[in-house]
Amino acid sequence: MAFNFPEGSRFQFSSTFAGAKTITALSNANPAVATCTSHGYSTNDEILLSSGWEDATDTIYKVTSIDANSFSIQGLDTSSTSLFPAGTGIGSAYEVSAFADIPQVLTISSSGGDARYTDVQLLASRNAIKIPTGFNATTTTLTLAHDTTQAAYITMIGLSRVSTKVAFKVIGTGGTEYGYGYMSVSEVPTRTANQVNAVSVAISYLGRTITYAA
Repeated sequence: MAFNFPEGSRFQFSSTFAGAKTITALSNANPAVATCTSHGYSTNDEILLSSGWEDATDTIYKVTSIDANSFSIQGLDTSSTSLFPAGTGIGSAYEVSAFADIPQVLTISSSGGDARYTDVQLLASRNAIKIPTGFNATTTTLTLAHDTTQAAYITMIGLSRVSTKVAFKVIGTGGTEYGYGYMSVSEVPTRTANQVNAVSVAISYLGRTITYAA
């Protein structure tokens, strides 16, 4: 049993992605194995996966290099052919680099990610049933101490204004969490007596969020 706390966590973003490496096959396995000629990746490299499998795409993963032309994708279980139809998961991989710290984080909160259901009422039954249909969209919101001298904050504003998609990383005692999506950065600080001026940064995720153990 382990308990983890947010104190000491570091929050990072990156909009730097290497050129596409074509994935010509992606297996139904745990973990999934990608066939990718001369990929050049090393074990634990971080990639953005673009795949025909909607439950796998637009997600940041770590890889394990198998040989020069194949690698496995840590944390991606594609054993179910009903969820991941065989032969349709091909796509591209993009290595992520140049993560930068998000400065002066005060608080973090998340919304969404909870289970979504459809209610079904059969005429012959007095009891309705709930059928799970997935999960609601997830957003992580940070508040930062407002400081326009922070170069990273200025960069983040620029990315936000043109809706650039970014990789997001949280490094904490419980492991490392990854996500990918839009970053919306406020330029209007909140001002409250006896508190530092603060701005909000919201990350709205496109794919899954993956946490790798420390």
